[in-house]
Amino acid sequence: MHLPDVGFTPELREQFEQYEQEDVVAARIGAEHRGSYVAMTESGDVTATVTGRMRHDALGRDELPAVGDWIALQIVGPDQGQVRAILPRRSSLVRKVAGLESEGQVIAANVDLVMVAAGLDDRPNLRRIERYLTVAWDSGALPVVVLTKADLCDDVDDAIHEVEAIAPGAEVMAVSNTTGTGIEAIAARIGPGTTAAILGPSGVGKSSLINALMGSEVMTVQEVRWDGKGRHTTTHRELIVLPNGGCLIDTPGMRELQLWDSDGLGSTFSDISDLAEQCRFRDCTHTHEPGCAVVAATEDGTLGAGRLASYRKQERELDAMARRKDKRLALEARKKWKQMGKEGKARARIR
Repeated sequence: MHLPDVGFTPELREQFEQYEQEDVVAARIGAEHRGSYVAMTESGDVTATVTGRMRHDALGRDELPAVGDWIALQIVGPDQGQVRAILPRRSSLVRKVAGLESEGQVIAANVDLVMVAAGLDDRPNLRRIERYLTVAWDSGALPVVVLTKADLCDDVDDAIHEVEAIAPGAEVMAVSNTTGTGIEAIAARIGPGTTAAILGPSGVGKSSLINALMGSEVMTVQEVRWDGKGRHTTTHRELIVLPNGGCLIDTPGMRELQLWDSDGLGSTFSDISDLAEQCRFRDCTHTHEPGCAVVAATEDGTLGAGRLASYRKQERELDAMARRKDKRLALEARKKWKQMGKEGKARARIR
């Protein structure tokens, strides 16, 4: 494997020079398993582990290797290696880990393109697409919405226009793994040196799309369940090198993608951000304030009520996450609510 073909840029080569030794080579994480990784080197794949010090010093999972990372790999035996360092990431897809932990998990690193997949065998779930787009924009990569199963849709153009309305700044493409429609256009976006990650719930056709791009059956495909829900075909994240030299990171289907950072919210809802600039009050919450341009847009039909509700839900979720990540913010929030309670009681006494 020629590393520049899979994204090893001159900048990365320069960053790697400080680690370069006889037994240390540049590699890219191609897959992640429990406790180990598959590292892709110019000499072939190597099973890699992290050093005890790296695991001990990591403040969270996001400081450990992830699929797509470029690393300095020390060869310690036949097809065996240890990760000595992770080269700086130029982009990263991060979600909150499942459960109550306030910890981020890197889904894919060093991606140029994030393909948000949604199936046209049913009406697109716009609220879910918005959530995926927030994560995609937050990564620093360019989002593209890929509407799969176009052969099962009676009006593809209408579906594209519906999604375009809630995906400002993102290209929307329709493909069919059955007829081949749109496959060449997708392949052209993932040229040599380009890395794309594909996100979406189970059952939208991600594995079938990868097979179409590869030109062979490299991914197992399962039928959608009787209730319309997808089956989990992909069980781990994996980097796949396409025939044209580009890379595609496949991810397990996620019905609920929990947000981690707020940087992508403004891009996903740029129409609401633009309207907010016209509000009478700078700290407008877009709920009850007079002169709110956002609420006015929902009343005259310019902005859909469902889209505003989706924005508010994501905003609340991200605010809660920020408070959990920062104890100081949590303390300030408690003080704010306590003060509001005192003010409410004071107003009640006056009345």
